[in-house]
Amino acid sequence: MAYNESLAERVRAALARRRGVTERKMFGGICFMVNGNMACGVSGNDLMLRLGEEGATSALEDRNTRPMDFTGKAMKTMVYVTPEGLASDGQLRSWVDRAARFAHSLPPKEARAGKS
Repeated sequence: MAYNESLAERVRAALARRRGVTERKMFGGICFMVNGNMACGVSGNDLMLRLGEEGATSALEDRNTRPMDFTGKAMKTMVYVTPEGLASDGQLRSWVDRAARFAHSLPPKEARAGKS
């Protein structure tokens, strides 16, 4: 599945001032890592967020989110945000910041050789 390059560029811009950010192709799209931990990504036209179980439960109260069900089974720690929930740069930045804060709260992981 291809991913929305324009949305990926907006995510890059939202993460531009953070340290330890890398990118990796996964989940059929592109993921943004913070200190080696997945924070968010783009799959199709949706933004994927890793928020932890409590954060994901809270995020699902927003009408523009749904559980991430990439494998057919909902993942308790991740959500998708639809394009309608990303209309403004402020909306996108708010979601990306939530995911980056969660990833930053996790112990750093060593970067894999040959990945960026």
